[in-house]
Amino acid sequence: MDIVMASVPVWFVYRLKCLNNSMFCMKGDVMGSLVEFDRAIELDPFQKEYLWQRGLSLYYLDRFEEGAEQFRLDVSKNPNDTEESIWCFLCEAQLYGIGEARRRFLVVGTDPRPVMRKAYEMFKNGGDPEKLVAAFSNGQPNEYFYSSLYAGLFYESQLDSERSKGHIIASCQSLYGSRSDDYMVSLAKVHCQCRNWNFK
Repeated sequence: MDIVMASVPVWFVYRLKCLNNSMFCMKGDVMGSLVEFDRAIELDPFQKEYLWQRGLSLYYLDRFEEGAEQFRLDVSKNPNDTEESIWCFLCEAQLYGIGEARRRFLVVGTDPRPVMRKAYEMFKNGGDPEKLVAAFSNGQPNEYFYSSLYAGLFYESQLDSERSKGHIIASCQSLYGSRSDDYMVSLAKVHCQCRNWNFK
């Protein structure tokens, strides 16, 4: 078995990654995406350290402990990734509550994107999601999208589903959310599908 695994070319592993990305993003098949991510890891265990998308799938399957472990592993290899730090918090907030998740918060380097710097500070130290969205409501389309998405995710960590719904639907309906092929745009739509929210 080990000989067979060692003979698998790297391009094939990346092919699997592309396939599961498409499955998750385009079809919203979260379980199917996780199966393919795990298959990629089986073929090449080294890939696990970089499969942040797998952590997202785990979050939407309510496998929060595994999701947090994935994001912590990723940050250990990429210590400047703001979004992975936030997603680790989101997983751990579901496991331990806001206070403990904040005490365990992964500190990372400075994100070059102003919107993500503000979002990071909000999750790390507490803050007002409405102010985050207001700060970028007249900014670049991607900034409004990200501020709305992370405002909604912040509310989800607070168990406020109605406010979460409003902001995440707004992110999907934004100019960037309706036109971009950004992975996180697809994630916002999958989020709505998993919560049975109509974003169209």
